[in-house]
Amino acid sequence: MLTNMNELLEIAERKGCAIPAFNVYNGETALGMFKAAEEADACIIVQMYSRLFMSEEAEFIAPSIVDAAHRSKAKICFHLDHGSCDEAVTRAIRWGCTSVMRDASALPFDENAAVLERVTHFAHDLGISVEGELGHIGFAKDGVPTDYTQVDEALRYCERTGVDALAVAVGTAHGHYKQAPVLAIDRIRELHEAIPAALVLHGGSGVPDDQIRAAVAAGIRKVNFGTDVCMSFLDAVRLVDPAIIGVDTFMKEPVQAVKRFAIEKIRLLGAEGSNHA
Repeated sequence: MLTNMNELLEIAERKGCAIPAFNVYNGETALGMFKAAEEADACIIVQMYSRLFMSEEAEFIAPSIVDAAHRSKAKICFHLDHGSCDEAVTRAIRWGCTSVMRDASALPFDENAAVLERVTHFAHDLGISVEGELGHIGFAKDGVPTDYTQVDEALRYCERTGVDALAVAVGTAHGHYKQAPVLAIDRIRELHEAIPAALVLHGGSGVPDDQIRAAVAAGIRKVNFGTDVCMSFLDAVRLVDPAIIGVDTFMKEPVQAVKRFAIEKIRLLGAEGSNHA
């Protein structure tokens, strides 16, 4: 069943778990996620990066995701990840997203808040959930940032913008880590207790399991996985017998590899069975 992110975040808060948000890039990675959600009886967020919505890929992939979500036994949110501009948000909504992230985190506080205030104003009228980001979450190749999101700023940001979810800087980054990060668990707990928006952990790929569990226990309610989705798919592709010519047959095992990866993360976040929580 296609739903917005708010419904899933409310389930996560009641259950004390986090909803996994998986970036998908093609039909095969999306198919693996839908199979995992139904097998684990779990709510999930299927999301695509802004760059796909700003190119021709989303025009082909998005209708399939929306149709599959409507037919799924699991509750599925279709989400724009790291919306780089208002046009990306508009395109995502046009192509069926039930939740959008508008990433203005590189801007000063007031400009960031103004952008998200504008987005939530029209998105909420359409029943679409909104995610913002406060405290820029960079790339692992540049090192893991230690400049964490401030609690007082996060509260002011949420009160001004009305965002439903907030990505916070608590020790993660995007991409491959040079060394495993250590998350600011106490800061996560402080943020969870102080702000009305659900906390989002970006850069979940490569974070040790014990750190993920501690973050969820402290109040993280959505965890993003992108790089590890790619690796689960590509590693399986490289192991397929190159003598197989039929592309559909060739892709059978990569789809299963993505499904296995997704189920592992669903269980890690405590989201198994969340579809009926």
